This record gives sequence, structure tokens and C-alpha cells, in this order.
Amino acid sequence: MHISNERYFHERQRHDLALRMIRHEARTCTIRSCTGLTDDRIRRLYKTYATHMPSAPVRRRRGKSPRQVQFFVRNTRAQLESSMLASVFTTFGLWRAQSNTQPGSIEFGRLFCDAYETHRQLLRNADISFEHAWFLLQLLLRNADLHAVRCRHCDSQYLRDRVNVCRRACPVCALKGTGAERG
Repeated sequence: MHISNERYFHERQRHDLALRMIRHEARTCTIRSCTGLTDDRIRRLYKTYATHMPSAPVRRRRGKSPRQVQFFVRNTRAQLESSMLASVFTTFGLWRAQSNTQPGSIEFGRLFCDAYETHRQLLRNADISFEHAWFLLQLLLRNADLHAVRCRHCDSQYLRDRVNVCRRACPVCALKGTGAERG
């Protein structure tokens, strides 16, 4: 069987991205959506990776992916971290930018991993997992339950829940203690 260099290169990119996402404890369905690999292939990659890397154990996430919008605005700290992650997504051209990368492509998955890793470096004690970050980006791309608003007091931009009647104040103002009632 003759495999062209381009096809081999594409397969290698898919494989490398899958391993990178496995290191971040991504679920099979998330890896599949970015790489196009089959579930069986992803499970075999995980098994191979887990047995060859005993020094860095990776938990295998099972079950449904996160689907609760309230997770991102449940308190001031979560709202601030979600807003910061949304800013990183914008910086990497994943949200609110005209980019050549399409959701579900290898390049999109690679950029997402870069953005998530950058967020983890900026905020060492981040609570948002890889799967929650993926869900947040999907919400933002669909322009669904979360939207960005600008605070009238400090001019920062933060995420707010569209459907929640009880609206939380700007997380920056709340953490600074300026007493701004509503952003």
C-alpha cells in the first residue's frame, strides 16, 4: 500500500492532536470532533499513552460532557475566570474573529489547545477543566446563553448569563470592592 507524504503528514497531525488532548483529559467525543479519529482508535491511543507514561497518570473522563451554563457564572471567581478564558479565545482567533480555521478542524483543535494552555499559564489555580473550556467555546460560538457585556464602572468586559434574572455584578468591580451594583 502506497501512502503519500501528505496523507501521512495529515494522519500524524491528527494523532499528535489526539495525544495532546488526551494529556488534557479530554473526552473521546471532544477528541473525535477535532481529529476525526474513530472512538476505537482514540481509546487505543489512550491505552498506549497511559501504559507508556506511568510517571504522568492521566485520568480517563467518562460520561457526558459538561452542559451547565451556570458553571461559568456560579460565583464571582468563576465568572472572572470564564471571562478571562473568553478573552484568550478572542486573542487566539477562536471567537469573534474572522479566521480561516473552522470548528472541528485539526487547526481549530490545535489553536484551542494553545489557548487553553495559555489560560492555565496565566491563571495557575484555574478551575475550568479542558472539557468545560470546550463547552464554553461552543456556547460562545453559538452565541447562546452567555454573552459579553462591558462594565459601565471599570470598562472591563465580562460574560453574563442571558437567561438568569438575578444578574451578577461585574466580577472585576466585585473583587476590587468598588460596590458597583450592576455592570
